[in-house]
Amino acid sequence: MSDVLYFVIPCYNEEEVLPETAKRLKQKMHALMDAGKISPQSHVLFVNDGSKDGTWELIRGFHEEDPLFSGLNLSRNRGHQNALLAGLMTVKDFADMAISMDADLQDDIDACDAMIDKYLEGKDIVYGVRSARKTDTFFKKTTAEGFYKVMNRMGAQTVYNHADYRLMSRRALQGLAGFGEVNLFLRGIVPMIGYPSDVVYYERAERFAGESKYPLKKMVSFAVEGITSLSTEPIRMITNLGFFVFLVSIIILVYSLVRHAMGATVAGWTFLNVSVWAIGGLILLSLGVIGEYIGKIYLESKGRPRFIIEQFLDTEHGYTTRDFPEKQ
Repeated sequence: MSDVLYFVIPCYNEEEVLPETAKRLKQKMHALMDAGKISPQSHVLFVNDGSKDGTWELIRGFHEEDPLFSGLNLSRNRGHQNALLAGLMTVKDFADMAISMDADLQDDIDACDAMIDKYLEGKDIVYGVRSARKTDTFFKKTTAEGFYKVMNRMGAQTVYNHADYRLMSRRALQGLAGFGEVNLFLRGIVPMIGYPSDVVYYERAERFAGESKYPLKKMVSFAVEGITSLSTEPIRMITNLGFFVFLVSIIILVYSLVRHAMGATVAGWTFLNVSVWAIGGLILLSLGVIGEYIGKIYLESKGRPRFIIEQFLDTEHGYTTRDFPEKQ
């Protein structure tokens, strides 16, 4: 018998694109079922991340019209990574494999065929990797590629040019469930699972409709979250920087004593100003980085749930009410 597949699609204010997304996913699911690659019990799970538009109403409509579609409604907006995790953790006991992708149709749905083939060959994790960035502006392309390089240099081993389009087996999902941190960066956590993996290359298209949910401010925040969640390298850099500044201060002290012994007068204003501003800036930067880590420790120590599910629509497993018990 074929394995059960769940598509997990996090959604936030996606009412403009969602009807087309549902249409294309339905066509793909039926094509995979007809080819015998997946079980007829497979589903598409839309995860509503506290949308303020009609996204949840659309999802409920899809479910009522066709049980192929399932819906998960979070109690409030928790961010893309938590919404994605909520969907994956909800289906981990139902699905033999799960494919996560965004709702904006930029990821090539047809690439999932190759992902499933690699899963059937024995791969637990298959990453969707962009073969090119033709649709990106020069600024976005440069910053995005730089992000992956910086992440890897910082010790967070991510897959280059991979976002959150991936296939995970049930075994990999169970492995992911063992990571309990509140500060999530799935692109760095999933490679830590360590099961056999492979990649599938695809070309990313323009967004079908609606606006991007990742403006520059969110992209920078996402990058900081990824680095500080997965790596202690910034702390080590501060230590090395402090040691370097200490050595420079010793050299300056020796230089000053020699000049004083020679009776030379040092003008000093420029030198003093530069020193004060440079050291002051380094101190503030260092405190900021340390503060990021302390803040994360604070959040982790509280043990707050990463998401709370308000409603789960899945006729296959009998969940149609508000009192779905899962909190994570």
